Amino acid sequence: MNNYKKVSILLLKRLLLVTLIYQLSRVAFYFMNATSFQNFNLTTIKGGILFDLAAIAYLNVIFVVAHLIPGNFKYTPNYQKWLKISFYSINLLLIATNFIDIIYYRFTGKRSTFSMITAKGMEHEIFGLIPSFLMQFWYVGVLFLIFSVLFWIFLPTFKQTNSIEKLEKKDLIKQYAFLILAIALGLLISRGGFRKKPLKIVDAVVYGELGNSALILNTPFCILKTLVKKEDIEKAHYFNEKELISIYNPIINLNPSKPITKKNVVVIILESFGNENVGRGYTPFLDSLITKSYYFKNGFANGIASIDAVPSILSSIPSLMNNSFISSSFSLNKIHGLPIILEKEGYNTSFFHGAFNGSQNFDQYAKVAGFDHYYGKDEYVGKESFDGKWGIYDEEFMQFFCNKLSSFKQPFFSSLFTISSHNPYKVPEKYKGKFPKGNTKIQESIGYTDFALRQFFKTAKKQSWYNNTLFVFSSDHTSSGGELAKDRTILGRFRIPILFFDPSDPKFVGVNENNFQQIDIMPSILDYLNIKTDMVSFGKSFRSKNNFVVYCNQGTYYYIQGDYYLAFANNQSIGLYNWKKDILLKNNLLKTNEKIANKMSLFLKAYIQTFYERVTNDALTLEK
Repeated sequence: MNNYKKVSILLLKRLLLVTLIYQLSRVAFYFMNATSFQNFNLTTIKGGILFDLAAIAYLNVIFVVAHLIPGNFKYTPNYQKWLKISFYSINLLLIATNFIDIIYYRFTGKRSTFSMITAKGMEHEIFGLIPSFLMQFWYVGVLFLIFSVLFWIFLPTFKQTNSIEKLEKKDLIKQYAFLILAIALGLLISRGGFRKKPLKIVDAVVYGELGNSALILNTPFCILKTLVKKEDIEKAHYFNEKELISIYNPIINLNPSKPITKKNVVVIILESFGNENVGRGYTPFLDSLITKSYYFKNGFANGIASIDAVPSILSSIPSLMNNSFISSSFSLNKIHGLPIILEKEGYNTSFFHGAFNGSQNFDQYAKVAGFDHYYGKDEYVGKESFDGKWGIYDEEFMQFFCNKLSSFKQPFFSSLFTISSHNPYKVPEKYKGKFPKGNTKIQESIGYTDFALRQFFKTAKKQSWYNNTLFVFSSDHTSSGGELAKDRTILGRFRIPILFFDPSDPKFVGVNENNFQQIDIMPSILDYLNIKTDMVSFGKSFRSKNNFVVYCNQGTYYYIQGDYYLAFANNQSIGLYNWKKDILLKNNLLKTNEKIANKMSLFLKAYIQTFYERVTNDALTLEK
C-alpha cells in the first residue's frame, strides 16, 4: 500500500470517528433531555446522520485538502503531527457545542446558532453564568472530558512504512483527480445530497415529529449555517400588495366611545413562570390572584427566550426572526409601543430589571422603545441583596420598584422584569427550605419569586396609587421540562399565564378561553383604558373577535386558530391538529382537513409576509 492510499484511508477513518462522536453526543443529548422529546427512532437517527455528515463535510473540507493534496511533503512527521493536532482541535471545538447545548437547550428550546451566541447584550450573561453552569452541570463537563480523551486515543496516526518515491506525472494527475473528486463529494454531502437547495435548519422537521427538530439537528450545523448568513429575517413574498392587505392587516384603529381612563399601568414580566409552574402548588400567591383577575386561560408566549418577550409584550412585535428583535440589525427601527403611546397621554414611563445593566440589551431597548427611565442593578438603592451571580434578589428589588412607583407623578406606566427564577436559581439563605423544591431546580426559585410578589403587593396596597392601577402579569416564557406530557409538546412549551388585575374594578374578573398571546397585551391595555390611537400591532385586543396565536421556533411557524393548530415550514403546511381534543398532537389531520389547513395556511403566509415587509421597511409605526 503506497503512502497516498494510506493517508486517504487515514482521512476516512478520522471522519468516521468524528461521525460516531456526533451520534454518541446526540444520544447523550436525548437521554439528558428525554422529557422534551416524544421518541428517538430509526427516522430520527437517519435524519441525524444526514445533518451530522453535512456539518462534518462543511467543517473538514480544509482537512480533505490537507490530507489529499499531492506532494511528498505531507508524509513528513512534523506535517502529520500538526495535521492531527489541528484536525483534533477544530473538530473538538465544534463537538463541544453539542455538549453545551445538552444543558443550554433547556433554557432556549432550540439548538444554538451563531446569532444566539454572539447576540448583543448576551456576552455579560454568558460570561457571568459560565461558572455556575459548570458547577451545576458538572457531569456534562466530565462527559465531554471523557469524550475528548477517547477522541484523541482513537484518532488514528499516520505510520509511514514505505519509502518516499519520486512522483511521476501520471501519479500527480491521479492524485489531483482524486482530490477534486473528494472535494466534490464533500460539497455534495454538505448540501445534504442531490437536493434542489442545500440542507437548511428547518429541514429537520421532515425527520421527526413536531418538536423533535433539536434532536435531529446538531449544534455545529446550526452554527455553521448561520455563520455567514447575515439576514436576521427570512424573505417572504406570497401575495401582491392588494391580496396581502385583504387577507391580513396589522393596523389597529382604537376609537372608544367612552372617555379615557387614565389609570396607572404596571406590567410585571415573570421569569420562567410557564403553565408547568402555575396552579401546581409552587405559586400560591399568583394562583390566588388569578381568581381575582381577568385570566387568559389559553395564554401563549411569542418566543422562547426572555429577550423575545420584552418587544412582544411592550411593543406587540412577535419573535419571527432568525435573531431576537432586540439584538437584530433592525433593533433601531422606529417602534410605536406602549411607552410612546402612553407618554403622549401624559404618562411617566419606566422599565425595571434587577439584573446587571446591559443584560440582554434591555437598557438599549428601553431607549429605543421610548421609556423615560431605566432601572437596573446599578440604579438599585437598598440593603445589600446581590445574589452573587445575576442581580438583585426579587424581594428587595420589588420593594425598590414599589418605592420608586410611589415617587412618580401619576399617571405612570412601568414594567418590571423579575430575575430570581433565572439560572442559577438562587434563593436567599434565610429562605432555604421554605419553598417546594419540585422535580427540577427552578421550582424553589419560582416559589421564592411568588413570595416576593406577595410582599410587593402587601406594600403596594398601602400606596395612594394602588387602587388607580391596572396590573398586568405575563411570563416571559416557559421553563425547562414539565411534570406532564402536555407541558413538553411544542405547544405546551409556549403556554404561559397572562392576567389583568384591576383592584378598583371587581367586575373585571373571569376566565377568557380565547387564544391570547403576549403581543395581544399592548392593544388590550390601550383598549381597556379607552385610549384612542391607530397603531401597527401583530396582536389583537382582548375585545376582538379574532382568536389566533402565531409563534416560531427554529424556522418552523406555528399558528393556532380556534381549536386548530397548524405547523408550517419550507413554505408548506406540515401538520394540522385539533389541539383541544388532541393535546399531545398525535393525530395529524392535514390530509383529512385540507380545507381548514389551506385557509389557515393562507392567513399565516400573509402574516409572515406582512411582518417581513414591515420590519425590513422600518414600518412598525404609522408615523412618518
